[in-house]
Amino acid sequence: MDFVGGTSMKFLRVLYLPYKWLILFPLVVGLTLAFGTIAAVLSILISPKIGSFIGGVFWARLIGYLTPMLVKVIGRENIKKKQSYVIVSNHQSNYDIIALYGWLGIDFKWVMKQELRKVPGLGFGCEKIGHIFIDRSNSEKAIASINAAKKKIKNGTSVIFFPEGTREKGGTDLGEFKKGAFKFALDLGLPLLPVTLVNTGKILPTHTFDVFPGKVKIIIHEKIDIAGCNDDNIETVMDRARSAIQSGLNQ
Repeated sequence: MDFVGGTSMKFLRVLYLPYKWLILFPLVVGLTLAFGTIAAVLSILISPKIGSFIGGVFWARLIGYLTPMLVKVIGRENIKKKQSYVIVSNHQSNYDIIALYGWLGIDFKWVMKQELRKVPGLGFGCEKIGHIFIDRSNSEKAIASINAAKKKIKNGTSVIFFPEGTREKGGTDLGEFKKGAFKFALDLGLPLLPVTLVNTGKILPTHTFDVFPGKVKIIIHEKIDIAGCNDDNIETVMDRARSAIQSGLNQ
């Protein structure tokens, strides 16, 4: 719908409002509660991977279809199924979570802020799946959470970081990268997998409830090996990852 002229777009947004408030948002709340519970139960009874797949992937895809959000994935051949990665992605919107969970095709753990643990359905499900909650107000607790999570990242299970740290306005400019993801990769000896999200900020702009249908692209870049890297040259690794992600935005 991004090709529609300005006047027509405004008209379509007005038409979309009743659906958004009366149907989409109530369904998102209901699906989050339901699938969060399903994810928690399956994680306890079977395994976190099954809980994450059934409770997470299905949840994300349903919300994507209901929006609707059309997703195109480029570079899936760069993923090796049994390899664990430290995935680094740009961050434009809460719909980044929907896009990555629904369409990336990797079992992974999120690094998410502690406040999300309180969200009904979502927090409980994420906790049982094994996602990583960090307390940004307490650096010692944050480091302890990250260290405790390292044992989960193995046998094809990866971890996702948003190195910008917070959502940036949609567009082609990346925010400043923080070192946490890259230090995590160095500590575990895992390759980095840069991922570019395009147009999620147009589906749901940051700090708004202005959801609107559209097209999203996920670009999976070639992995970045970290052999020979250390704390002294970590900036070089960060620059390589940033350049890869930026190249997807520049397209």
